[in-house]
Amino acid sequence: MTNPEDVMFSPAVKAEQMRLGSRLQFEDRDWKTEITDDLRQFLGAIDTFFLATASADGQPYIQHRGGPPGFLKTIGTNTLAFADFAGNRQYITTGNLAENTRAVLFLMDYLHRKRVKIWGQARVIENDPELIARLFPEDYRARPEAAIQFTVEAWDANCPQHIPQMVFAEDVAAAIEAHNERIAALEAENARLRGDAG
Repeated sequence: MTNPEDVMFSPAVKAEQMRLGSRLQFEDRDWKTEITDDLRQFLGAIDTFFLATASADGQPYIQHRGGPPGFLKTIGTNTLAFADFAGNRQYITTGNLAENTRAVLFLMDYLHRKRVKIWGQARVIENDPELIARLFPEDYRARPEAAIQFTVEAWDANCPQHIPQMVFAEDVAAAIEAHNERIAALEAENARLRGDAG
């Protein structure tokens, strides 16, 4: 198996780390190659991520993937998969993967200020309706075209530095609704008490 550090850091990257003084902090580090319980829990809450690919000649591309929480599923100890929903029909990701299977997943949890980067190999699976059905989120409004299976070669969780904390609009709306209901209840109670006092 490839050394996970060599997957994450090319010779040119290692040279830059050496030149800029950060190389020692990465040497002899126990880089993760298998899906741990912590990562599995993180993936279960994620509803969005970015998938980076490149063509055979190195033209980079990054595409957003979204769905209900947990739509990026764990299959075994080092494999992830998700249903590939119909989108803008450019097929840049699938075209890139047809000639270069190297890929990176970039996952952000803005609410908890966490990010995870996962390096590996990805492939598109088109003619496996059973797998696609198993990966497709229940009651989700989308049309699956294929499945993408991702073999994890290395992953790392970064510090929260510079990650803005954001909340979802639906969470804010629910908090405002609860607040408004509490105000209405207090106003009704206040009116009742004033009526009793009068």
